[in-house]
Amino acid sequence: MKKRFIYILLALATTAVNAQNPFITDQFSADPSARVFGNRVYVYPSHDILCTEGKGRPGWFCMADYHVFSSANLTDWTDHGVIVSQDNVEWVDASGYSMWAPDCIFRNGKYYFYFPARGKDTTKGKGFSIGVAVASKPEGPFTPQPEPIKKVHGIDPNVFIDKDGQAYLYWSQGHIYVAKLKANMLELDGEPSIIANLPTEGLKEGPYLFERNGKYYLTYPHVQNKIERLEYAMGDHPMGPFKVTGVIMDESETGCWTNHQSVISFNGQWYLFYHHNDLSPQFDKNRSIRIDSLFFEPGGAIRKVIPTLRGVGLTNATHPIQIDRYSHRSTKGVSIQFLDTANTFAGWKTVFNSRKAWIQYNSVDFGKKVLKNLVVRAQSAAGAKLQVRLDRPDGPVMAECRIAESGNWQLSKATVVNFIPGVHNLVVTMNDGSQCELDWLRFE
Repeated sequence: MKKRFIYILLALATTAVNAQNPFITDQFSADPSARVFGNRVYVYPSHDILCTEGKGRPGWFCMADYHVFSSANLTDWTDHGVIVSQDNVEWVDASGYSMWAPDCIFRNGKYYFYFPARGKDTTKGKGFSIGVAVASKPEGPFTPQPEPIKKVHGIDPNVFIDKDGQAYLYWSQGHIYVAKLKANMLELDGEPSIIANLPTEGLKEGPYLFERNGKYYLTYPHVQNKIERLEYAMGDHPMGPFKVTGVIMDESETGCWTNHQSVISFNGQWYLFYHHNDLSPQFDKNRSIRIDSLFFEPGGAIRKVIPTLRGVGLTNATHPIQIDRYSHRSTKGVSIQFLDTANTFAGWKTVFNSRKAWIQYNSVDFGKKVLKNLVVRAQSAAGAKLQVRLDRPDGPVMAECRIAESGNWQLSKATVVNFIPGVHNLVVTMNDGSQCELDWLRFE
């Protein structure tokens, strides 16, 4: 009863978070499955945690539950708390810590959440099974079914409902599999089949299928070399045949071994959700989810997505602007560091160490009402002067803020001398001084 009570409290808790990349920064998250329900985007990721003695396998992936996050603008995200835990699913081994990549779909007034996990009985070599939890709202509460889906053994479930109403389940286990689902969304309607014509060398997993202009795009992570890159194949039917078409995102430059994707259209723009190990650069089994815009070529091919720190969405000028999630920066004189290397969830800071070094943060919404003051959280041992410009490094000066000599973080305020309404890029330059560290800035 105590465990159930704690679970209910977690499920009811909501937390507001803001977005750049990664857009969830108070916990580790991976394998984002994004869905548009109503006028909001819901993201169902897996939840990485650190293994400890008796909890999971040290040095490996460790996941005990799932959260769901939602946003109406891709900038302000709400954490709706835990929706499914290994402790409240009847068939799941509660000591497995293997609640890997999930998905969710809406049908017939219900939301169906699909998740892989190791079952209590793995003596027959079945390994992972895929279960379903059902809810009346996209954020839950979800009720897990007492048994996993029969004839399905593997990980990374993905569900697609075609225009004719037929639902399909995709998953991976060495190969990528597909099968029709019955209308109840809980049982297969036929035997699983291996999707042919995909790469035969290297690991393939994480299928996610979407449709655009009558074409079906099967996306998946693939180890072509040493780590995963995101690829896709195209076909004329949800079950194929598919033709390998191209790469959505190259391998991580920093060596994060995995990636996992979903693709949605929201308010007329397509987006790629994926993950990286931003908050855990030394251990790529603790990852964080990201989002960037995705575009198509005239013939339907996907234009390769270059990952960004800025991410997507507008940032309100009156909210703290984390300029370390930059769009551009000068070639020297500025760097990004953790505020606290012992607590990476505290985020990052921008370090200026030469005069005229600059950093640019795109898409800040200043609104229409005149903003009178600039507030900066910064520190500088010898003192410094920061200059804020609009749109480009040589754009109009909006304010200059002097940072007093101090070895501690302090709030400094300056008068806005040139307010221009609307959406602008924001550029911060160290106009004077030898070194200055900037946490965030905002306007009031």
